[in-house]
Amino acid sequence: MQYKVPMFRRAAQPLRYGSVVACSVLAGCANGLFGGGGGMLIVPILSRLCGLDAQRAHASAIAAILPMTVASAIVYWNQGGWQWSTGGLVMAGVVAGGALGALLLRKLSGKLLQYVFAALMIGVGIKMAIGG
Repeated sequence: MQYKVPMFRRAAQPLRYGSVVACSVLAGCANGLFGGGGGMLIVPILSRLCGLDAQRAHASAIAAILPMTVASAIVYWNQGGWQWSTGGLVMAGVVAGGALGALLLRKLSGKLLQYVFAALMIGVGIKMAIGG
């Protein structure tokens, strides 16, 4: 399956790229501050500011999440915040879940993917607001 890459008009490039970079820095800060969540911010950035369709935005966000997560993990590691016994189990689970999710991504329509993603974001927000 091939994706079309949207092209930006020359006049809009500085504003568009500046906005993308600024929003991406905020997503990275959120990831470092909260221990995750940067990817949930990157998907709308890629959709709204870059014009990517839902599948391509989600797939591209994965590529951005890896270095963002590694950078955050290095800081946590250096501060003594890593626990191998729990972290190792979580790593195994997220690797398996990530592979499964990537396979499912190709099977879902863009609209359904947007609805599921929005419901997840709303659900997590409500859960955090009412009970952490």
